[in-house]
Amino acid sequence: MQRAGFDCLAALDFNPEAIATLRQNLPTIPHVLERDLIQFAPAQLFELIKTKSVDVIVGGPPCQGFSTARQVDGANHGERLKEDPRRLLYREFLRYVDFFQPRLFVMENVLGIRTAAGGAYFTAVQKEARELGRAHGKFGYRVHSQIEDAWELGVPQKRRRQLIIGVRNDLPGYFLPTLKPAPRAEPRTWLGAAIGDLPILRAGGGEDEREYDFERRDKHLRDGGDTAKNYLFKVLEIDKATKLTNHVARPHNERDLRDFALIKEGENSAIAMRDRGIEFEFPYDKSSFKDRYTRQSRWHPCSTIVAHLSKDGLMFIHPTQNRSLTPREAARIQSFPDWFRFPEARTHSFRLIGNAVPPLIGEAVGLAVKNFLKCCSSRREETQTDRHRLQINLRKNQSLLTSAATRTSAALELQKIARLDRRAMHALPKDEFLSGWRALLFLFPGLHPDNARGHGKDEEEWDADELLISRLGNDTGRRFVRTGWPVSLELIGREAWRRHDAQQLTDDELYCSESQRAGLEALRKEAAKA
Repeated sequence: MQRAGFDCLAALDFNPEAIATLRQNLPTIPHVLERDLIQFAPAQLFELIKTKSVDVIVGGPPCQGFSTARQVDGANHGERLKEDPRRLLYREFLRYVDFFQPRLFVMENVLGIRTAAGGAYFTAVQKEARELGRAHGKFGYRVHSQIEDAWELGVPQKRRRQLIIGVRNDLPGYFLPTLKPAPRAEPRTWLGAAIGDLPILRAGGGEDEREYDFERRDKHLRDGGDTAKNYLFKVLEIDKATKLTNHVARPHNERDLRDFALIKEGENSAIAMRDRGIEFEFPYDKSSFKDRYTRQSRWHPCSTIVAHLSKDGLMFIHPTQNRSLTPREAARIQSFPDWFRFPEARTHSFRLIGNAVPPLIGEAVGLAVKNFLKCCSSRREETQTDRHRLQINLRKNQSLLTSAATRTSAALELQKIARLDRRAMHALPKDEFLSGWRALLFLFPGLHPDNARGHGKDEEEWDADELLISRLGNDTGRRFVRTGWPVSLELIGREAWRRHDAQQLTDDELYCSESQRAGLEALRKEAAKA
């Protein structure tokens, strides 16, 4: 986020090693606090930073309560779901959002949050986030979820994560779901480009601080070309690091090392047994635990770097050396620069590195947020013009003089298509469908087009004072709990996405922000009158 141009007011975590590491590496942040958010109230943070004017709050509640890695014992998924208080810690994050009312918030978690407890937590996070602030007369949030692939953003590993993003409802425009790589990043960088210059180590070898192997680096840059050069100098910033740190390999027993040596690059023990008939010395149940060992490939992204590396590295065998990855190699795969130093204790280093959001993802998110917030200011100035443009879009020959008149006209336009069945809506001419779609976004400016699908199964009644229109039948009073989308308008949302996926609607037509902005302006004027 700092690389993207943000000033960090405060950083909080309850892990002492995480706080000590952040203080050491980013000493200009004024408040780096070791706090448990269950005990540390937002008002206490306010007393330190002396402002409620916060643009963005970013955070990652613990992911272990949602991780699919725990499916083996039924802990997070299935009929044997186990209670885990960490699943409710997202509420502590939302408590800070509710207090400071930032213009935007970003919450990161593993994909398992989508399916844990049948999707109940994924639904609850979004529903509760939408309501933030409304209890004390604030705006609430326009919330949507999106999945990001780290490899596409320049991180050399297979890592897909869930983002839940909320935009305060008084801000016009839609935060669009597609992130762009940071300028320093090259999408789909392979593992070898990130670690191929590091000194060769045996298992148990290395030092916490040492000189780089410059001869090996030069060869790597010649062989790896522009991709290796870009990653080492622009992402890892090796020219800013005076020493190589944290490049220490964990020891392995002789039996594991003999088993490691049997595995080819890019192969795991399951493939070796199946395709080549390899027999390993380790006496494990080969019917259920075949991938105990995995040797990574230089020419592909690495497996997801996880905190479990603090316990063993058997699924992270070096592509060409007979050992598991070092903390520095794991940090490089996460896109941490080489000057960013981790604790000397290997267990702490691996845990911090595995739990982290890769800096390149943070930078990509930060740049998108910065651009969105910058555009919000200019959008406010354009709102009046957009409102008149919307009037033309809805009814070319009708003059709409008041927000009430606009709302009535929009409801009539939406009503035209809301009562159609799937076949009739599919056959509707584009101009007629777009007129109804724009009316929907005008009447419900707190929705996000991305929430027009993926609703989940749960529905709820709306409070009477939340209903923006009453001309679409009784079903207008029900909405999906997860997305907030009106149940009676589900078919319109699905049709909009069908047309977009078929390239019959452009991005600008799907994310018709001019309609949404005009709707927000109408609500603002009505609130001012009230």
